[in-house]
Amino acid sequence: MKHFTKNNLFQQQTPLENLLITTAVLLLTTAIAFIYWFAADSSANIPLFYVAALVLVARFTTGYIPGIAASLVGVACVNFFFTYPTFALNFSLTGYPLTFLAMLLISLTTSAAATHLKEQAKALAEHEKLLAEAEKEKMKANLLRAISHDLRTPLTGIIGCSTSYLENGSHLGEKEKMELVLHINEDARWLLHMVENLLSVTRIQNDTSTVNCTPELVEEVVSEAVARFRKRYPQAQVRVSVPQEPVMVPMDPVLIEQVIINLLENAAIHGKSPAPISMIVTCDSDTDSVLFAVRDYGNGIPSDRLSTIFDAASAVSSSAVDGHKGMGIGLSICKTIILAHGGSIYACNKNPGAEFSFRLPREEIINEAKAECTDH
Repeated sequence: MKHFTKNNLFQQQTPLENLLITTAVLLLTTAIAFIYWFAADSSANIPLFYVAALVLVARFTTGYIPGIAASLVGVACVNFFFTYPTFALNFSLTGYPLTFLAMLLISLTTSAAATHLKEQAKALAEHEKLLAEAEKEKMKANLLRAISHDLRTPLTGIIGCSTSYLENGSHLGEKEKMELVLHINEDARWLLHMVENLLSVTRIQNDTSTVNCTPELVEEVVSEAVARFRKRYPQAQVRVSVPQEPVMVPMDPVLIEQVIINLLENAAIHGKSPAPISMIVTCDSDTDSVLFAVRDYGNGIPSDRLSTIFDAASAVSSSAVDGHKGMGIGLSICKTIILAHGGSIYACNKNPGAEFSFRLPREEIINEAKAECTDH
């Protein structure tokens, strides 16, 4: 008998497959009925075995014909094997025609209902698939718009500074030249960070929106991410707190490191506070998950941006008015990565400052477009 999984329950079966499945179910049911008959010395409940068999046939075959055929064969089996006189078809005894007619109607109704429910479930699954595809296309379009904006901003700065240096270099002092070079260097580093974010997205499988996870030690992943962040921002201070006992979480370590770096960078640039950034990892036994929180002690998040801060569509308008570059697609990529891990990501204001946190399940439950997340 064919092996069935969650992914092929709704696949269209061939007529031969329908025949093999129906035959196998009926043979197995008849064998179980004989065992029950000899053990209980009664055939009163045997028709229920065949009703259950009809449900299985309707579940694992396609169309109404296998269920109808199984109904007729089931009624015949009960009459032939388990009704006096046994091993003979006899519908002429008093009361038997009505009894078997009722059994046939119940069998046909059960089979038709089970098949109809399966068809409805199939249609619902196809509808959800179409919605997921539409959401994926919308996300791609939003990311493309955000990428175009965030790449254009540093490129414009590099071109402007380099043009000023080339055209007016002979008239500029060393201090002015150094400032132009520093601006070029800063924008070039920002472009490098953007490319790293884009490369992180390409690690997510396009066909399933999932990631390949392996059990990783949380302390090592956090330590590597913080070390990479400190290389870029040597003046920034980060206080790290992790559980004393080793904690293993299924994840793609490169992607999660990128998420932590993005959140730390966001806190360093937009927090505007001399206080150290807090990076706190805690275990939640109630939900069997691990919570990662990054908090700054600065100005907090504008209230009008809380509801869309992780959306790629808002990245185009996320450039800060103080001259700093906005996070752009950085936070949107954080959301994409965390959802692909089956987790959730949040943002909220504290007193003072803001906190970005994400939660990862300790069991390997990867998101299939059904993970719930309160996106702020």
